[in-house]
Amino acid sequence: MTTLSSPTVHAASPPRTPWYIFAGFAASLVSIGLARFAYTPLLPALIDTGWFSASNVVFLAAANLAGYLLGALAGHPMARRLSSVGALRLMMVIVTLAFVACAWPLSVSWYFAWRLASGVAGGAIMVLAPGAILPHVPRDRRGIASGAIFLGIGVGIAGSGTIVPLLLQSGLRTTWLGLALIAAVLTATTWSAWPRGHAASVPDHGGQQAEPAAGLDRGVVLLYAQYGLMAMALVPTMVFLVDFVARGLGAGAHAGALFWVVYGGGAIMGPPVYGWLADHLGARRALRVALIAQAIAVAVMAYASNLIGLAMATAVIGTFPPGIVPLALARLHERIHAHHRHGQAWSRATISFATCQAIAGYAYSAVFAASGGAHRLMFGIAVGCLLLALGSELVFSEAWVARSRKPGL
Repeated sequence: MTTLSSPTVHAASPPRTPWYIFAGFAASLVSIGLARFAYTPLLPALIDTGWFSASNVVFLAAANLAGYLLGALAGHPMARRLSSVGALRLMMVIVTLAFVACAWPLSVSWYFAWRLASGVAGGAIMVLAPGAILPHVPRDRRGIASGAIFLGIGVGIAGSGTIVPLLLQSGLRTTWLGLALIAAVLTATTWSAWPRGHAASVPDHGGQQAEPAAGLDRGVVLLYAQYGLMAMALVPTMVFLVDFVARGLGAGAHAGALFWVVYGGGAIMGPPVYGWLADHLGARRALRVALIAQAIAVAVMAYASNLIGLAMATAVIGTFPPGIVPLALARLHERIHAHHRHGQAWSRATISFATCQAIAGYAYSAVFAASGGAHRLMFGIAVGCLLLALGSELVFSEAWVARSRKPGL
């Protein structure tokens, strides 16, 4: 049995902690919110201007997801060599350079390499940023703090539906360079905002808690599976939403773009709302609420045709991709208290998410092609994944998981 020590952390005083959170916010905004999601509204322009063919554009879109998996795997090895903060700074620089490089379509392989590199940066930042920041936040505030960090993803999604179309009026190259400028400013602004030295844990208000001996925690294993199922569930709307509205419903490209903005608005709300729920309901109950809400919303997408109802469902669905991150983090904090073990568990959770998301991306594309473009079939599969994640929580969490750890969790 080991006991979580609670050293005094002078660097974690309240005046510095908001800067740490802002650094995490900026990192998630640049590396995932923009590097991944700004590519979606750029797809038509990349094809229409002749930079790449439609098949190559889809191939390049997958490069970022593949890189995300590689980054999740490489995050901790990089941190051991460079330190967590050094690796985080380097990843921010790489994303900035990737934006600049994408302004010149020299070849498909050139673009693929830089899209892959931006994905690696996103995966590494997702793994390393929470471990660098959250130990400086009291445990009962970590849900809302992680929500603030990953709010950057939601802001990036919303920004991709607003800033990118404005930049595109000046051309593709200007758009990529504009994204690079945003990334460069945030990288420079947060360069000294990251926690200095090794992260240490802030004392809990409720006193110290004993950490059980290391071993297989069934609750954590269950979370890995649930996180992977949630990753599979979010892919259809993330990829096919605009096309579903524009072509599937015949509402046109303008309506499709408006739905993407609604999706982005939901994404902004997701991290703070889910983080608040985790702090006030507990991560387990908050997870159940989120899964139920998402299953209902995606079911509406699968069966409804009224645009107003679909827009409301889209706003709820938009909360999910960035919102489940603070929820999963909060659940890990409930199961694991030792900082070094939490970092390892979060890395594995991110790898599970990235793997399932990458597999799902190719699988959904294959099913979509085989079905002749049946959008609602994709949404129905997503509902099934959500119900499976919810069912596993209800069936296993009460008995199977509880036996593996002390009462009260």
